[in-house]
Amino acid sequence: MLRLAGLLTAPAAWLIVVYIVALAMLLVTALWTVDTFTGAITQSWNLDNITTVLTEKVYQTIAIRTVAVAVAVTVIDVVLALPIAFFIAKIAPRRWHKILVAAVLMPLWASYLVKVYAWRNIMSDGGFFDWLAKPFGLSSPGYSLTAVIITLAYLWLPYMILPVHAGFEQIPSSLLEASGDLGAKPWTTIRLVILPLLKPAIIAGTIFTFSLSLGDYITAQIVGGTTQMLGNVVYANIGAANNLPLAAAVSLIPIVIIAAYLLLVRRTGALKHT
Repeated sequence: MLRLAGLLTAPAAWLIVVYIVALAMLLVTALWTVDTFTGAITQSWNLDNITTVLTEKVYQTIAIRTVAVAVAVTVIDVVLALPIAFFIAKIAPRRWHKILVAAVLMPLWASYLVKVYAWRNIMSDGGFFDWLAKPFGLSSPGYSLTAVIITLAYLWLPYMILPVHAGFEQIPSSLLEASGDLGAKPWTTIRLVILPLLKPAIIAGTIFTFSLSLGDYITAQIVGGTTQMLGNVVYANIGAANNLPLAAAVSLIPIVIIAAYLLLVRRTGALKHT
């Protein structure tokens, strides 16, 4: 028992200091103000920054846009991950499983910035996307909100495929065969057999894709053009605007949203058996 306590003390202390204390300091910082004359942070406690973030239309618009992007990325990744994970787990020969899983993980070995700048080139006018779409009378979305969604969906797709693949691995193939033998059509089997069993795995994947998209700001800067997300507002207020209290107040929005989402997931009981 003492040995276990000794092993857990350091990680627990690190979690408390780095995570919980950092969040508490973030909340405290949001209650401070910036002297408009000197630009210095004044430790006079008030709710002005939080009130500004909650009431001003520009912050409301950016918050809604950020949540919409995170939801869109999550839905796209779910739609893409289901057939890919099903193919790896149930259709591909067993000897190919490790190779295919490694292929899914391979993009994670590349630098985040390298991948985003690669998508910047793909989305540019005259780039690969433009060349591919031109025969169909289409064009590249350019640097826009659409480009942000596509890039983020690519970046976080492995985080959705892996838990969904693990979920498929837990479903006996005999169960799918039994559903077919009883006369169920493929879509009926998917709706009544596969999706209920995959629900915990899908939700686990959405936690990654939703939270990572919600806090991202680099992708929006590189491929988003004039698109602003909550992360960009935080970055701008820490840097050029030098308004750390307002940045802390803005950063509380995604924290509250993620906390609410995790609470909702916990109350549904979807993750009890993961």
